[in-house]
Amino acid sequence: MERPPAQRFQDLVAWQKGHQFVLAVYRMTKSFPREEIYGLTAQFRRAAVSIPANIAEGFKKRGRLDKARLMNVAQGSLEECRYYLILSGDLGYADTRSLLVDIDEVGKLLSSYISAVCHSVR
Repeated sequence: MERPPAQRFQDLVAWQKGHQFVLAVYRMTKSFPREEIYGLTAQFRRAAVSIPANIAEGFKKRGRLDKARLMNVAQGSLEECRYYLILSGDLGYADTRSLLVDIDEVGKLLSSYISAVCHSVR
């Protein structure tokens, strides 16, 4: 059965999964070393929040170009977070394997959304 069109950004599975990713990043970075509070912790959280925030903003944009631009910003933030996950793991701050799987899922959902809504925009 096909899903009805989303009425609000919270209905988008990409936003829902992105929001869950943000919550997980906040939980994980709570245990980072104190000296990282203005470094990696702040950067990581900012980039994570940017993913669902740009999905939400793009959802209400009427033009496909505006919508596509914001979804692409979300994709860029997603890749920034992917690097922070790699770095956090390499520094021994956290086991990031499950979040790397989660971020892959968010990326696929976001790509599917972009294809469905902005298919003629490149």
